[in-house]
Amino acid sequence: MGRLVAEPVAGDNALAMSVGELAFKLKRMVEGEFGHVRLRGEISGWKRVASGHCYMSLKDDQAVIDGVIWKGNASSLAFVPQDGIEVIATGKLTTYPGRSKYQIVIERMELAGAGALMALLEKLKAKLSGEGLFDRARKQPLPFMPRVIGVVTSGTGAVIRDILHRLEDRCPTHVIVWPVKVQGEGSAAEIAAAVGGFDAIVPGGPVPRPDLVIVARGGGSVEDLWSFNEEVVVRAVAACTIPIISAVGHETDTTLCDFAADLRAPTPTAAAEIAVPVLADLRLTIDSHRNRTERCARRHVERGRERLDALARLLPKRDQLLGPQRERADDFGQRLDRGLERRLTMARANLDRSGAALRPATLDRKLEAKRAQLNATWRLVQSLNPDTILERGYARVTVRPGGETLASAKSAQAAGALTLHFRDGVVEVVTDAGLERPAAKTYAAPKAKPAPDAAARQPTLL
Repeated sequence: MGRLVAEPVAGDNALAMSVGELAFKLKRMVEGEFGHVRLRGEISGWKRVASGHCYMSLKDDQAVIDGVIWKGNASSLAFVPQDGIEVIATGKLTTYPGRSKYQIVIERMELAGAGALMALLEKLKAKLSGEGLFDRARKQPLPFMPRVIGVVTSGTGAVIRDILHRLEDRCPTHVIVWPVKVQGEGSAAEIAAAVGGFDAIVPGGPVPRPDLVIVARGGGSVEDLWSFNEEVVVRAVAACTIPIISAVGHETDTTLCDFAADLRAPTPTAAAEIAVPVLADLRLTIDSHRNRTERCARRHVERGRERLDALARLLPKRDQLLGPQRERADDFGQRLDRGLERRLTMARANLDRSGAALRPATLDRKLEAKRAQLNATWRLVQSLNPDTILERGYARVTVRPGGETLASAKSAQAAGALTLHFRDGVVEVVTDAGLERPAAKTYAAPKAKPAPDAAARQPTLL
């Protein structure tokens, strides 16, 4: 019968437990019974949170179980888990009391066979190819003769020795080796860092920047070469601005790094052969080109000389070209001599005429003519002198002060103070307009200048 309040029942030894007690009891039981399990299933709902922990579900066609990988174990995974990949997870079962759920804490996780590995490879290949990382348009041409070659490979394996020996045989070149792990935990990150490190070298710095990079590894299984399929490596190779040769594995081995590189070499040794030409063959080629150039130059000179000789035969002789010019030069010389003689004769005649004009008789006649002309001019000046008429009893009236000669009574009446010029002196007078002025003063007349004596000779003007 149902009771409202729980009471002890006779013969019932089961004590009531709390939910927490039951949950932790189940947790201890599950962890004790399933402390180490291996589960095969397909990943679903994979996610990595900010703390670094990873959460997912493992499922098959019958059931689903939650799984978690703590940060420390997640960083050591050999591949990047993705949804749809079948894996084998190793760990222990536990419960989460807060939700009464059980889950597997994964300590190690591998792909469930080669099929799952290839499925992951094809899925990653399709993803990167869709982004254009494998496009042919992205490929860079390789330098014909790189001065510096960078090699990303193991520093202790046979691969680096094979590459160095092959380069030494073909064409000695400056090689910079960036040693990395080529398989195992952390190898993909080291390979990607090495490729990015070569690309980050600044030209002209203390470490020379490579003209070509070789990413190399010896042969191995798919698992051994898996580091070169990692997304971080493929993206680093595709993003490198230095041309890259991928030489991973043997001829039949193919990795995603091969698709991202600018060129794939079947082996590391083949990569060294592709990287540089054969120095001996190059020298032979240069010698051949030099010989051909010299032969072509000689042939060109010989043909030019032949053409020059043919043209020279067609040209007129020197005497034929210079004969007319020589005749013209002789003619001009003779004409020049005659012209100089005629010019000299004319100059001599002019000189004789000029000398005749300079004779003493001619000069005397010219001086007498000039003297007569001067006397006539002086007589004209004397006749025009206003004081000359004073000798005949006339007087000349001027304004005082100023000395301006007056010609009318009206202007004299208006002037007031006048000066009367006579033959033997001057008299100062005042008109009615100037009665207030001082009385007139009498001055002795200046002596008239004597007329030039006809006998007196004027100085010559010549």
